[in-house]
Amino acid sequence: MTRDTTRREFLQTLTLAGAAIGLGGVTAPGLRPAWASTEAPAPLKVLVLGGTGQTGPHLVADLLARGHTVTMLNRGNRSDELFPDVECIIGDRQPDSTEGLAALRTEIDGGRAWDACVDVWPHIPRIVENTAALLQGSVGRYLFVSSISVYTDNSQPGQDETAPVGEAPDADTTEYTNEVFGPFKAECENRVRRYYPDNHTIIRPGLIVGPRDFSFRGGYWPVRVRRGGEVLAPGDGTDRIQVIDGRDLTAFETRCLEQGLGGTFNVIGPHPSRPLTMQRYLETCREASASSAELVWVDADFLEEQGVGAWRDMPCWIPAEGDHAGFGSRSVNKAFAAGLTVRPLVDTLRDTLAWYDELPAERRESVTNRAGLTPERETAVLAAWRATKR
Repeated sequence: MTRDTTRREFLQTLTLAGAAIGLGGVTAPGLRPAWASTEAPAPLKVLVLGGTGQTGPHLVADLLARGHTVTMLNRGNRSDELFPDVECIIGDRQPDSTEGLAALRTEIDGGRAWDACVDVWPHIPRIVENTAALLQGSVGRYLFVSSISVYTDNSQPGQDETAPVGEAPDADTTEYTNEVFGPFKAECENRVRRYYPDNHTIIRPGLIVGPRDFSFRGGYWPVRVRRGGEVLAPGDGTDRIQVIDGRDLTAFETRCLEQGLGGTFNVIGPHPSRPLTMQRYLETCREASASSAELVWVDADFLEEQGVGAWRDMPCWIPAEGDHAGFGSRSVNKAFAAGLTVRPLVDTLRDTLAWYDELPAERRESVTNRAGLTPERETAVLAAWRATKR
């Protein structure tokens, strides 16, 4: 997925809800979780591997706002646009890159060290291991962003971080496909633990939504509901879903670094005391956009007959049955007990709409085409559904 952006777009993301995160160190209270209002501990030196995609800029901005010193390692394609005042070590983590990690190796050989590093994006174990091995002894904590896709069983609600995960011991000789994303992520975790057995933190987010969601999986519904009219809604509304605002995700990552929190965490909302159903999600989309859209709930079996795919065509949603009966209700008790906080869903949806509206027209069209149904397809499926009711 192309994730090119501009500094202007990112600053617009940060000015949502009427306030901005100052890159020099001031964060508007409305954009920070409650725990972040407390005084930060001693400043940390943090190495962010990547940092220019969906959540990396949120993390860098949060770290800067909390008074920490950030160094980024990436190919340098967008760092100057997003954070011109943040040090960027140019490197390419792909194993076949000519220069590769030479610049980072030079820094380490010269005595550079960091209190922590955050590995934001990889799903290829060899890429993770190369960097983890090189940094061993030069970082105090290695935080790796994994995924709840590592789990092999989604049939039971309430499963926690101890549930079985996939295996990919031959990942270095296996061609990557989307089907092995979960096992590959699990193997990435294994390699981090191998090099940092006592000072690792593994974050397993679910569907990441909010501003900078260029996949549009979290943006489809608020944009579609705002458009009004009859909205094809999947199932009967009772299926549970889980999402996490990217800003809440990275705020928890910062908390883990500041507090030295180790181990593995499922990081996804909502709070366990208030499960989120598809119906409440779409009704909140109406609230966020002040829309009078009519939700037309369409049976899951009928959608399947029409070739409308769960998750792909109906983002966020998978029918809570069979092998996926527990997909939208994985336990997040551990993360919330450790201090995870999530902002109100309506705020995430409003900020998503504001971010979407500020995208340049060409970029907005590209993002819109990445998830959900086209208006024409939705109209056709609704017509077929009404025909069954005659």
